Amino acid sequence: MKKKAMNQVVEIFMQPPASAPPLEQGEQPAQVAQVVELADLAPAPPQAGTPVMQTANPLHQVKATLQVCVGVATLTVGELMAAREQQVLLLDRGVHQPVDLLLEGQVVARGQLVAVDDQFALRITELPLPLHLGDSAAP
Repeated sequence: MKKKAMNQVVEIFMQPPASAPPLEQGEQPAQVAQVVELADLAPAPPQAGTPVMQTANPLHQVKATLQVCVGVATLTVGELMAAREQQVLLLDRGVHQPVDLLLEGQVVARGQLVAVDDQFALRITELPLPLHLGDSAAP
């Protein structure tokens, strides 16, 4: 019964308004925004079993790509075009200064660049921004 009522609402919504002028061949009708009234849904009754996401924040499962910024080199386009293999570019950061951990271009932490086996890693030493969502649950 509900599916039929929804189909009727969709059909009414898709019809051009009665005041619309006739269309020329190949002409597309103008889109008109109309208010659609939908019936209220009753909340689902509680079911026995394990609660879904009662304590875990669903945002904790979202993956984010982080970048580590070791430093910045500033050159002209001409200098960049003249660059050659084995050329050394001096960065604006000292060897013992912390590197930046970036999320969407914003610094979220700083740390020390280290090696773990054959890969680079970052030991976090500073958290300039709190890394929580304001709730009491730890990430």
